[in-house]
Amino acid sequence: MSASSPSIYEKFIIESADGSKTVDIASGVVNFTYYENLFSPTLTAKAIVVNSGNTVKGDDGKQKSLYNGLPLRGGERVSVKIAGNSKINKDGLDFSETPEKYFHVSSITNVMVDSGKEILTLNLVSREALTNQTARVGKKFPTTQRISDSVKDIIENYLSTDKINDIDETQNPYGFIGNMKKPYTIITWLASKSIAYLGDGEDSTAGFLFYETSNGLNFKSIDNLIKQEPFQETYIFNPGIINKDDPKKDFSILQYGIDRNQDLLGKLERGAYSSMRYYINPVTFGLSPDIVFNSKKYIDKTSNLGSKKITLPKINDDSDKTLGDLPSRIFVGMLDVGTVEKDASEEGWNDPAKRNADPAKIHSQSMMRYNQLMTQVVEVTIPLNLALNAGSVIRCEFPSLETSERKEADVDTSGLYMIKELAHYFDSNGSYSKLKLVRDSFGRK
Repeated sequence: MSASSPSIYEKFIIESADGSKTVDIASGVVNFTYYENLFSPTLTAKAIVVNSGNTVKGDDGKQKSLYNGLPLRGGERVSVKIAGNSKINKDGLDFSETPEKYFHVSSITNVMVDSGKEILTLNLVSREALTNQTARVGKKFPTTQRISDSVKDIIENYLSTDKINDIDETQNPYGFIGNMKKPYTIITWLASKSIAYLGDGEDSTAGFLFYETSNGLNFKSIDNLIKQEPFQETYIFNPGIINKDDPKKDFSILQYGIDRNQDLLGKLERGAYSSMRYYINPVTFGLSPDIVFNSKKYIDKTSNLGSKKITLPKINDDSDKTLGDLPSRIFVGMLDVGTVEKDASEEGWNDPAKRNADPAKIHSQSMMRYNQLMTQVVEVTIPLNLALNAGSVIRCEFPSLETSERKEADVDTSGLYMIKELAHYFDSNGSYSKLKLVRDSFGRK
């Protein structure tokens, strides 16, 4: 069998919110879609279910439909196990090993009753997404503690889970008060303030991502994600009718679309290339010196997925400066003195060694890194590959549009990409993965 062959639902059990009833609805699931996203701290999934009634015994002893008999109201636990369909997907997709891995019903939509059949859509999320809605972080985190350690603390003690897959160590400590905010809110906020620890004294750029995959929760540096080894197989555009019995087609790109739109003006408005930041000290009422951030200082230090750097045009014909040399956005902020700063005095502010963090540098670097990552965007559809996750790096070959036979690879669009979004589709017609790929520069390495 090939990776695009239909998969079998080995287990699809839904449990009532009070735990008193369980129903195996595997035979009624006509479509299941599983999602991961680099910019989302939770997994999501969607199942379309067809139910003929007489499925669940209601409280009155009569056999009822799934919706009324369970009843479906949200919060139900769902155990899912989908069998592998090929060598590369031999382990399948399994969220049934322990209750901690179960999905939970976040909403029930598109409920229809037609000709004695009940059709509905179950929208599913990880358990931690529900916990996040009721948990609040109120403690003070010390200024001597690395951000990565604070993230571990919040995940374990406020989300009450051990589903940590990978947390990159940060080089910068950061003290703060939770202010009764939700765990996801705080961790995402900390991600924009984090700098990866390289271990060799070198400086790296700020910019972390907090997201969940099938392996667990991740707090990863963009720099480290880019440096990882790509998936061992190269995906090549190979359109046409799919032969589900041909495993050679498992690494074909079946469809693709390249976003060739470039928004230079939008990036300038966001200060992606150069920005200026002012910070007001509420204790001394002093204004920090204007700090100009220029991405040129860091662009050569960062690892890139592509080979070609972006060259910005000159400000005008009479100047040697480009649009990246002068700040295109000015930020004004308030220092959280007393909650995050080691030293509230002017002396403390002017001495970087005494600061809890350098907001100008870190915020600007993060903005640069996030914007840079979205330089090139491609959407592809491939045969199912459960070995891939959001954050994985893959190599793709796309045909050149300039050649009549389109047999040569396009050197500008082909090469390494990172998976920003991932969706695995399972239905009776086949199994496929749809990926949104991004990278920070053009050109094939």
